[in-house]
Amino acid sequence: MAGYILAIDQGTTSSRAVVFDADMAIAGVGQQEFTQHFPASGWVEHDANEIWQSVLATIETALAKAGITAAGIAAIGITNQRETVVVWDRKTGEPLHHAIVWQDRRSARFCDELKGRGLEPTFTAKTGLLLDPYFSGTKLAWLLQNVDGLKARAAAGEVCFGTVDSWLIYKLTGGRAHVTDATNASRTLIYNIAENTWDDELLSILDIPKAMLPEVKDCAADFGITDPDTLGAAIPILGVAGDQQAAVIGNACFEPGMMKSTYGTGCFALLNTGTDRVTSTNRLLTTIAYRLDGVTTYALEGSIFIAGAAVQWLRDELGFIKVSSEVGALAEGADPAQRVYLVPAFTGLGAPYWDADARGAIFGLTRSTGPAEFARAALESVAYQTYDLLEAMKKDWQGHGATTVLRVDGGMVASDWTMQRLSDILDASVDRPTLLETTVLGAAWLAGWKAGVWPDAKGFAARWKRDRRFEPAMQADDRREAIAGWHDSVSRCLTKRN
Repeated sequence: MAGYILAIDQGTTSSRAVVFDADMAIAGVGQQEFTQHFPASGWVEHDANEIWQSVLATIETALAKAGITAAGIAAIGITNQRETVVVWDRKTGEPLHHAIVWQDRRSARFCDELKGRGLEPTFTAKTGLLLDPYFSGTKLAWLLQNVDGLKARAAAGEVCFGTVDSWLIYKLTGGRAHVTDATNASRTLIYNIAENTWDDELLSILDIPKAMLPEVKDCAADFGITDPDTLGAAIPILGVAGDQQAAVIGNACFEPGMMKSTYGTGCFALLNTGTDRVTSTNRLLTTIAYRLDGVTTYALEGSIFIAGAAVQWLRDELGFIKVSSEVGALAEGADPAQRVYLVPAFTGLGAPYWDADARGAIFGLTRSTGPAEFARAALESVAYQTYDLLEAMKKDWQGHGATTVLRVDGGMVASDWTMQRLSDILDASVDRPTLLETTVLGAAWLAGWKAGVWPDAKGFAARWKRDRRFEPAMQADDRREAIAGWHDSVSRCLTKRN
């Protein structure tokens, strides 16, 4: 059997394909950015066909760099931006609207209406989620209400709904598979995570036809075979997980109490709670970490909407840096006497505030504030937001055990300055792995394990390696003062008091 694994990592701003060899080493990589559409304030869209073409292009590049053809691939794993909604014609495979991205806030009013009807506890009890436009369900409801004829066609079975994983699988298999996995389903606001099924009551509330929904499978399962005319070979798709859950797997956080935080466009921290479905009392999410061999492992999750996107803002909108990798050195040169806070609520605030209407602001500006102080404030905002998440998790996880080390991954963690400041603010150890791209590794492991060419979870965990551990070095008084200033700044941006 061929020993290579192809992992597709379809993200918010770019698509990547990575070929891993039998020793789990990277043999080839392809990456391509695609267009971000902002049709109105707070709205974010993608062209699903452009995403598909970018995935094909990156696969071709990755295979070429690995020096192999598609025939050398044993299996495919997919990880994807979660909550982004795609609807397409079941027969033609053509999208019926731009994909509505997880960052999009257009359904905020609808969420408020549902809350006003007292329905949030119903959704939370069944899905582990809160009523926020972040999740797929209200985005899909908006499409059904606003695209002419869509609801009738969906009820007649002519329309497919899916998150990006479903869309890619449909296209890869030539339209033969309309499926998803339990992690992506758990983010839709219409999936009962206790019963592991689409929930009829929630579908009725949102007026979503069940006929348009994909079949839900384990994270390591038979998701279909690629059309030979698409990639040049018939390859089984054997692993799927939403990007944050794939990072849990890639960081080998298989034991309850283990925790990871991924720093990409946004930041997402997940705490493995095992088979215990912990209900948060601190406005965190209860979600499915992974489902393997029919056994569901749950997690507490905190979601930050803006992390690396703040660095992109410094680069693209303000022009303070030319490439994102310059931000750490710029921040290091900031005036230590200035305490500038950026609250990056560009698309609202996520956990634990969940204020869709909050907007970004900068506090503490002086006449001498310049690009270096902006850069430091942007990076520190990620650390402060992570602090808020971890404090909430500690409260929810009391009595279960303490989390003392955080495993991190994603593009931002390459910056030593950023990781040291994160450790300082958290007053906790931060472990950076040798392989930073653990999200795509998690997707690859699911497929490789299912294909029988990679080790099981225990064997995989034994191969996880730490590049560096960052230990806190900030004085306690300085930390308390810094965090107090952050909380004061956030309070000035909130439109709601939760």
